[in-house]
Amino acid sequence: MSTQQPPMPQAPASQPDWQAAPGGSYPAYTSPIPVVRTHLGHALASEWTKIKSVRSTMWTLGVFVLLVFGIGLLAGSVVESNSGSESLADQDPLQFGFFGLLLGSMCIITLGVLTTASEYGTGMIRTTMVACPSRVRVLAAKSIVFFAVAFVVSLVTSGLVAMMHASMLQGVGGTSSPTGDEWLRGTLGISLYIALLGLFSLLIGSVIRHSAGAITIMIGAVLAPLVIALFMASQSLSRVREWLLEYSIPSQMSCFYGNSLSNSGPTGWDPLWIMLGLSAVAFAGACALLQQRDV
Repeated sequence: MSTQQPPMPQAPASQPDWQAAPGGSYPAYTSPIPVVRTHLGHALASEWTKIKSVRSTMWTLGVFVLLVFGIGLLAGSVVESNSGSESLADQDPLQFGFFGLLLGSMCIITLGVLTTASEYGTGMIRTTMVACPSRVRVLAAKSIVFFAVAFVVSLVTSGLVAMMHASMLQGVGGTSSPTGDEWLRGTLGISLYIALLGLFSLLIGSVIRHSAGAITIMIGAVLAPLVIALFMASQSLSRVREWLLEYSIPSQMSCFYGNSLSNSGPTGWDPLWIMLGLSAVAFAGACALLQQRDV
C-alpha cells in the first residue's frame, strides 16, 4: 500500500525590482549616469568642436590669409618700385593692406554664413537642437566662437602685413612712420570690423537658412552700393550717390586707414559702431525667428 507524500510548500515568487509589491509603491530609481545641468560653456565647447573639424573652416581661412598676404606683398612691392616717380609724402604705409583685407573679407563672410546655414542644408541642426534645446544659447555660442576665430585670424594676419609694409616702405617716397593711433586702427580696428562683418553674415545665414542665398546677399551688400554709386551720374541723384559712397562697406573699411571715398560720412572708429549696431539688430531678429520657426 503506497503512501502519498504531501506537496512541498513553494516559496512565494519574489517581485521584480521594477514591479511594485501588492499594496506598495514603486521603488525609487537612481540613474548611474550623472545628471549635469548644461550651460553656455557646453554649447561653446560643442560649437568649437564643429568649427575646427569641418574642412570649410580651413579652406576659407587659408584663402583669407593667402589673399591678405599675397595682395599686401604685391601692393607693397609695386609702391616700393614706383617710389621714384610718385610722391607718398605724409601717407600712412599701413593703408596698402586695405586691398587684401577687402578681398579677404569675402572669405570671412562665406565662413560666417556656412557656420549656421550649412547645418540647415545637411539637417544637422536637428541634432544640435536636440542636444541643446535652448535655441538662443545655440545661436549665442555659434556667434561667440565664430567671432573669436575670425578676430584672432584677422588680427594676426593684418598685424603681420602692417609690420611688413612699415618695414618695406619706411622712408620710401616720403612716407611717414605710423603713429600709435594708426597702428591701432590699422590692426585692431580693422580686425574687429571684419569679425563683426562675418558675425553679421552668420546671423543673416540663420535668418535665410540657405548658404548660397545668404552668401549672395552679403556679397551684394558689400559691393552693390559702391558699384551703383559709380554709375549715378545724374545731378538729381547726387545725395543718394554720396550716401552710398559714405556708407558702403569698402568706404567704411578705408576709414580705419584715414581714407574715405567721400569728403563726409563716418570717420575714425565710427564704422565699428555702425557694424556693431547692425549686428545687434540682426542677432535680435535671428533669435526671434529661431524661436518661432520649426527646425
